[in-house]
Amino acid sequence: MPNPMSKKVALVTGGARGIGRAIALDLGRDHYLAITHLHSAPDGLPEDALCIEADLSDAASHAEVISAIIERFGRLDVLVNNAGVIAPSPVEGADPDALRNIFDVNVLAPHGLLAAALPHLGAGAAVVGISSVNAVLPPKGAALYGASKAALDLWTKAMAKELGPRGIRVNAVAPGAINLPDAPRDAELTEAFVALTALGRLATADDIAAAVRYLASDNASSITGEVLTVSGGYRL
Repeated sequence: MPNPMSKKVALVTGGARGIGRAIALDLGRDHYLAITHLHSAPDGLPEDALCIEADLSDAASHAEVISAIIERFGRLDVLVNNAGVIAPSPVEGADPDALRNIFDVNVLAPHGLLAAALPHLGAGAAVVGISSVNAVLPPKGAALYGASKAALDLWTKAMAKELGPRGIRVNAVAPGAINLPDAPRDAELTEAFVALTALGRLATADDIAAAVRYLASDNASSITGEVLTVSGGYRL
């Protein structure tokens, strides 16, 4: 087991690719790192990272993930709820199981993981969720995705209020449109999103990782219950 006092321990769910991987690589520079993954085998992470294959839509997995981290590292200091499902939710002809899965992963998994982690989180611990600008700007054809992120935002504020007396902070980061190497948008759509930003550029996965690092750090020790939008000034 690593020296429990040498570095903090961070869990990043969905840390194998995309924004989650950027967050994991950033925190892995000076934290003991655990990630969960589902379909993608992680690569390029620190050699001592703990990679846990888990389907977070299964409520039983939440306690199993936390138990694996405590067994390996003996503690947990930072919980980053990044894993999420982005899926269409048409009013007609939708698969009820697919719709339910959106909320299972985007809302219930963060709650279940926090519940399992809570006995191991001390004063100074930080929880950071990955929300979306779609929590306040409803996406056409994906209303339940937007609704799930709106629910996550409210949950973030509620948990901040509940856990504040314990010295545990709960915040979220809301990305705008992000172009990822493994899921790029076409040039025309990218240009349309860029035209709606104040900075004239989209945020990157590394921008999101930097915001997560800040909220997870002692530099944000007085910040809780906040949703930080990182979007280049999208639709200001």
